[in-house]
Amino acid sequence: MKQAIAGVTPSAVQEVTVMDAWPSIAKYTLGRIMGQLFGIQAGIYIFRVGNLFALAGIPFCLALYFYRLAPSFFGAPFHGGFYRLTNRRVVVLRNEIKFSGPSILPTFVFGTEVKSVELDRFDSIAVERLPGHKWFDAGDLVFTRDGVETFRLEAVSRPESFRHTCLKSHASYVGIKRALERQPVPA
Repeated sequence: MKQAIAGVTPSAVQEVTVMDAWPSIAKYTLGRIMGQLFGIQAGIYIFRVGNLFALAGIPFCLALYFYRLAPSFFGAPFHGGFYRLTNRRVVVLRNEIKFSGPSILPTFVFGTEVKSVELDRFDSIAVERLPGHKWFDAGDLVFTRDGVETFRLEAVSRPESFRHTCLKSHASYVGIKRALERQPVPA
């Protein structure tokens, strides 16, 4: 066993996944428009205009959902992405289908890194909700340092829980880093 506490690994030893999150279909313009339509409250009891739009929009939402899950072909940035929080950083990853090596067959690559931010490169995280995000319970996470945006995750599903987990990991990472910097070097 490598850890004193099961599942807890120091960031200096190994990078370990804390949590994964997938973007909502509200990431796409069509998804946000649908979210606005589904949120219309005009009507009587359960026969609300938004509920009728939601019923009619099921095929479109399913298409967007599977499009979101589909892997990216040769690095196209439109779909196949997800977010990962580790004990060192927040990473945007993408599943890809691409050609590699001498094979004429394409290969599937799970979790190709697109961009990332270290846990000590931000001091606060705000949730920004665009029109249409509310119905899907989604929001953009905006990572800032001294009031300047350093990183953004688009349309995170249930953004508050991911935000709180990021802030807890940030506090842990920064606290341990500061404690190690204050520790005297043994002679």
